[in-house]
Amino acid sequence: MRHAELVVLVVVSVLIGYGCKKQEAQVKSNKQYKIAFTSGRDGNREIYVMNADGSDQKNLTNDPASDEDAQWSPDGAKIAFASDRQGSYGICVMNGDGSGQKNLTNNTDYGARWSPDGKKIVFYSHRDGNHEIYVMNADGSGQRNLTNNPASDREARWSPDGKKIVFQSDRGGDSEIYVMNADGSEQRNLTNNPAVDFGAAWSPDGKKIVFQSDRDRNSEIYVMNADGSEQKNLTNNPAVDSDPHWSPDSTKVAFVSYRDGNSQICVMNADGSGQKNLTNSSALDTDPRWSPDGKKIAFLSVRPSLRIPFLSVRDDRFYICVMNADGSKKKQLTDTASDLLPVWSPVPMATQQP
Repeated sequence: MRHAELVVLVVVSVLIGYGCKKQEAQVKSNKQYKIAFTSGRDGNREIYVMNADGSDQKNLTNDPASDEDAQWSPDGAKIAFASDRQGSYGICVMNGDGSGQKNLTNNTDYGARWSPDGKKIVFYSHRDGNHEIYVMNADGSGQRNLTNNPASDREARWSPDGKKIVFQSDRGGDSEIYVMNADGSEQRNLTNNPAVDFGAAWSPDGKKIVFQSDRDRNSEIYVMNADGSEQKNLTNNPAVDSDPHWSPDSTKVAFVSYRDGNSQICVMNADGSGQKNLTNSSALDTDPRWSPDGKKIAFLSVRPSLRIPFLSVRDDRFYICVMNADGSKKKQLTDTASDLLPVWSPVPMATQQP
């Protein structure tokens, strides 16, 4: 009898263990990246979120004001965004599910970006009569002007280690790429060129900075070392090339190009080789955003079906699409007007079950 009881206990234990592992695997499989975006589908701009496959689209802000430019915190727990709900644009923050919305600034502030450790937020502000780069703690305290210059300073981006901030400034008479320490010290012009240089982005490994320049009399994508040395034209094409975005492993750059007659998403290696049109469409495709694992690219598109028949005008409503990083398996994720600025969550998150 005791032997039979022991056998039964062993079998039950195995079944329980198998069930737990199966449940754990199912929980893991129910996690995927999410995409936050700005939408005008409700008559005003709101922050929405959806699963990476386009399912479970949800309005997070639900406010009559204009809410836009969502930015996930590094751990995915919070979202910073810009809103004019206080009368002028300011930086707000909320939990990733839309709860706990809080206004952090109210001084014509925009362009919030989290520090890599999630403890601070950098942004640009017009509170001093010109655009300046400010920083604050993640709760809105300790707001401080970093640039303190009568010129226009904007578009601040943290270095991957959080020690430096790259930004755009016209203090030299034209738009240049500058860098400074995270505390605002040692501000330095990196590009030093009479042309217009802007749109700087650090490579995820922190070694390079990609940017846009018209120094060759048309818009091209350039790259330089993080100290400003070895500036190089990557695209070398007579068409307009713009909006560069690094792949998570720093080996590729996605960008927008008009080389085939209209706006298309292209990709190239970090040294400029292997340039390839990924979208190859008669539509207008723009704003490429890599998924954190580097396997997919979200982008904005005006598909051919949205063009107004028999008229010379085009419906300029943008829809969010996604494709594999090699350009295959394109899929439209949203089907309502004016969906903009897709931003991937930094980590996979639990999805709502049917």
